[in-house]
Amino acid sequence: MRAAEPRRWPVAPTLAALAALLGLGMVIAALAGPLSVAPATLWRGLWEGQDAPGYLVVRDLRLPRILMAALVGAALASTGAALQGLFRNPLADPGLIGISAGAALGAVSVIVLGGGALGHQAIPLAAFAGALVTTFLMWRIASRGGETRVALLLLAGIAIGAIAMALTGVLTFLADDNELRTLTFWAMGSLAHSRWSDVALVAPWLLAGIVLMPLLARPLNGLMLGEQAALHLGFAVPRAKRAVMVLGAVSVGAAVAAAGQISFVGLVAPHLVRLLIGVDHRWLIPGAAALGAVLTVFADTLARTLVAPAELPIGLVMALLGGPFFLVLLLRRNGV
Repeated sequence: MRAAEPRRWPVAPTLAALAALLGLGMVIAALAGPLSVAPATLWRGLWEGQDAPGYLVVRDLRLPRILMAALVGAALASTGAALQGLFRNPLADPGLIGISAGAALGAVSVIVLGGGALGHQAIPLAAFAGALVTTFLMWRIASRGGETRVALLLLAGIAIGAIAMALTGVLTFLADDNELRTLTFWAMGSLAHSRWSDVALVAPWLLAGIVLMPLLARPLNGLMLGEQAALHLGFAVPRAKRAVMVLGAVSVGAAVAAAGQISFVGLVAPHLVRLLIGVDHRWLIPGAAALGAVLTVFADTLARTLVAPAELPIGLVMALLGGPFFLVLLLRRNGV
């Protein structure tokens, strides 16, 4: 007999619940920290314009950080959902195919080789350029005769990512003590230095992936049946492939530039949403973006409160909390 299909949750209520959970997480993140802020203080600051000390901390330090966390998490998760659909592989994510490694190499090059003298925005721009170069190389390797072979694209991404990680290791070996501290914390992910100017710099690039990636949902649904089937259904498959890769490079490059390398969210958020509401990318991509934002906001809140006034790298918190949970979920679904 055929195994019963897992019961799916209703799409609209699930997406609404994720949005509500994101709002709740952002409020908790605004109030929590080494300096606790009372809800009344936050309310007076928002609606009555009273610049109480607690409100100034929230406005100038916590709000840009919270917004950056939500945007980074949403961008990584929506990119992960699209890449998993493109490669027809639930294990595909921005880290696996080398985009994150390329962005990291660009940023590390600036830190170690002295490019920071070019200005405050040199590291984000270098990370962005690294992601674009990595994506271009993958695309050139996998494209032959006007066609792009998805399997070769995945393998090329893994190989280029390994090379980028090796070069990053060489630069780390050459770094001095001060640079090593920056590299270590940055490589594990951090939102500690997020300010409104940083949000203004990367938000358009992050929003490009978050907003535009769902527009590719129908071609990605067609690709679930196979590339030839998608072509016969009338989808412009080569154009959809290019769009996913370019948007992925833009989103991941901006995310790494803003927060360093944050693993796990691009892999797990799409998988969890797929378990809840199914595989239709029209709902999967926005649902993954919402859950990715929730996970990143909560992880960053824990990162800055667990050992306050010190701070943990957000990538470390995400891996420590999310990895075991994801493993338990997989074991339960397989009856172990």
